[in-house]
Amino acid sequence: MLYIVGLGLGDERDITVRGLDAVRRCAKVYMEAYTSLLSVGLDPASLANLEKMYGKEITVADREMVEERADQMLTEAKDADVAFLVVGDPFGATTHTDVKIIHNASVMNEVGICGLQLYRYGETISIPFFTETWRPDSFYEKIQNSRRLGLHTLCHGEDNVTAAGDLAQPPQGQRRADRRGDRAG
Repeated sequence: MLYIVGLGLGDERDITVRGLDAVRRCAKVYMEAYTSLLSVGLDPASLANLEKMYGKEITVADREMVEERADQMLTEAKDADVAFLVVGDPFGATTHTDVKIIHNASVMNEVGICGLQLYRYGETISIPFFTETWRPDSFYEKIQNSRRLGLHTLCHGEDNVTAAGDLAQPPQGQRRADRRGDRAG
């Protein structure tokens, strides 16, 4: 069975009890690490904290693995329980079928804390990091449409991190801590 487990937004302690139970039962644990990261990041010490708390070795799954080699996880899940950990809630950014979903808080929940009404939102979009040869602009029209309708647009910024936890590109105008959403208190 493949379990897709929401980790919440903060650190290793934000996982639900149901999620933790599932992870501890799994033979293999993957952690999605390209759409978002926990606020603690993915440096070796943070990853070690996750592994200690969950009692399992974690394989970091970068974009290439998730998008091009997901069959590996599905094949493993035919014979054993496998966990795929995602920051926030599993349905916050993608949809999944034929798996067991364990929900948790997501950035969508955090919007309400900011005082913005969820009923006043247009499309939620992702803005990827540009590369030398890839500069998509499909998100721009969606922002314009929401603005025309007087709606908010929640823009998810793609994390600029490799599976090893290193920056894939130098930061562009914002400190890493600011992108993760670290806040005082």
